[in-house]
Amino acid sequence: MSQPIDTMRHSTAHVMAAAVKRLFPEAKFGVGPVVENGFYYDIDIGRAVTPEDVKAIDAEMKRIVKENPAFVREEMPIDEAVKRFKAMGQTYKVELLSDLKKKGTTKISAEESTDVDPANVKTVSVYQTGDFVDLCRGPHVEKAKEIGVWKLNKVAGAYWRGKQENPQMQRIYGLCFATKDELANYETMMAEAEKRDHRKLGKELELFSIIDEVGPGLPLFYPKGAVLRRTLENFVTDMQEKRGYAPIWIPHITKGRLYEMSGHLQKYDAMYPPMQLKDEDAYYLKPMNCPHFMMLYKTQPHSYRELPVRWTCTTTNYRYEKSGELSGLTRVRSLTQDDCHVFAMPSQIEGEINLMLDMVDEAYRVFGFKDFWVRVSTHDPADKKKYIGDMKVWEASEAALKRLIAGRGWKHEIGVGEAAFYGPKLDFMAKDVIGREWQLSTVQLDMNLPERFELEYVDADGSKKRPVVIHRAILGSTERFLGILIEHYAGAFPVWLAPVQVIVLSVAERHADYAAKLVQDLVDAGLRAEADVSNESVGKKIRNAERMKVPYALVVGDKEAGGGDLTVRRRGEKDQSSMSKDAFLVRVSQEDRERVTFQ
Repeated sequence: MSQPIDTMRHSTAHVMAAAVKRLFPEAKFGVGPVVENGFYYDIDIGRAVTPEDVKAIDAEMKRIVKENPAFVREEMPIDEAVKRFKAMGQTYKVELLSDLKKKGTTKISAEESTDVDPANVKTVSVYQTGDFVDLCRGPHVEKAKEIGVWKLNKVAGAYWRGKQENPQMQRIYGLCFATKDELANYETMMAEAEKRDHRKLGKELELFSIIDEVGPGLPLFYPKGAVLRRTLENFVTDMQEKRGYAPIWIPHITKGRLYEMSGHLQKYDAMYPPMQLKDEDAYYLKPMNCPHFMMLYKTQPHSYRELPVRWTCTTTNYRYEKSGELSGLTRVRSLTQDDCHVFAMPSQIEGEINLMLDMVDEAYRVFGFKDFWVRVSTHDPADKKKYIGDMKVWEASEAALKRLIAGRGWKHEIGVGEAAFYGPKLDFMAKDVIGREWQLSTVQLDMNLPERFELEYVDADGSKKRPVVIHRAILGSTERFLGILIEHYAGAFPVWLAPVQVIVLSVAERHADYAAKLVQDLVDAGLRAEADVSNESVGKKIRNAERMKVPYALVVGDKEAGGGDLTVRRRGEKDQSSMSKDAFLVRVSQEDRERVTFQ
């Protein structure tokens, strides 16, 4: 009988641990959860795990699968489990059990949750696989031959329970899929992803750098990268302003009192420490823009006649993300948001969100994200303390979002517990060209912050009413979106996004002046162009242009300098063509204007 893939992956982690136990009888085990595309297990064998060890573990796993032992479950009182694992010398498991036994202790990490059930701490379950016994709540396959196809692919150090003061263990990762073809397809995708790694391409294409002296998670952008991000942000700005959104500007620091009003000081855990100033309140680097928008709205009187008020601001926030979670541009500490807040009457919610959904749809078509779905992120009824506001307001807001997204006919799922602390949201999940999924745009419906900030508008009958606020970001974070786009296009950007759209290559030194004039003509036509008039051979210049992934290269020699047609090389094509300068300008300007994509 076919087993769910997560069950197979969890069972494979147990088979791997059983193999480790056979090879290293004194080994101690931490946790072994399922992760995306596979599993890992934290082990302690008293030293680092070597590549030779991994080969031996893999071979032993194959022997265990051939023996085909059953996965046998046994329930027991927690005290009995403590004695049993203590007798086996499994100190990490004993620590988990002891923590669970303490009165009121149900705080365990996501990784540990595969091993114990915090809702039931009187009894625990163990699974035996051959000679190996593990603390685990399951489920598992029935027999070892049902675990699927696996491959041990990585070893890393990991502190026990993620704390630096604890012992360092060895984390062995593995992939697991139901079939060989699925594993092969995944490995092909990962090989392609490695070639597209935005950190590697960012350096090669001179886009950005992260410098130790500046700080982790704080990227700096070279001219080409700055042009790329400006082009991206201008695209969103133009799209918004055509639909009646107005720009505002807000500062990057604020008094702590503002975040007391919003609830961020109480609920948000990624804020930098306060800046204590003499004879003044403490100031914070802003992690969010919402409170600034609220306060600016509050400084002016508003009538129902002027609603909705649509304000946008592309601005940088600062969040103290853990250093181990930082990754190139996709997880940073300084993130720039194309932030928008719409202040509206309840009767305008549907129209305003649909306007936002139209923009999201347009953006994804332009960038080539054809495969996406929407997570309707709601509150967790089992943990209401995480959220502010009346639960009836939450239920009404969530119902509105569900209705709107269903009306679009877009694929969607409910994400219980994924909401922001002040309101439910729509999170857009899109796949890139090699099938990886990313979270991109967000639309949040907020009926709570307007109450906390006492926002008002005067209705038609003269009474004062509370507006609703709709938060929206299409890119989400410029930095993160750039990282995704670099990998989506493998650095080969379409003309409209390319930092350098055309490069002019001189054949000889005598052609340098004409190359410079041609570049100026291109720039005057609104294109981004530069020249390579170095002493290198034409062949090397062409290879450099291809390496830098410039969409068009113009080779200029005696014919071109004498007024003849241009020699045009298009990225990725071996053959070159000839066309007049005017025809070339028309072609590239049209591709730029219409945002034509070619790779």
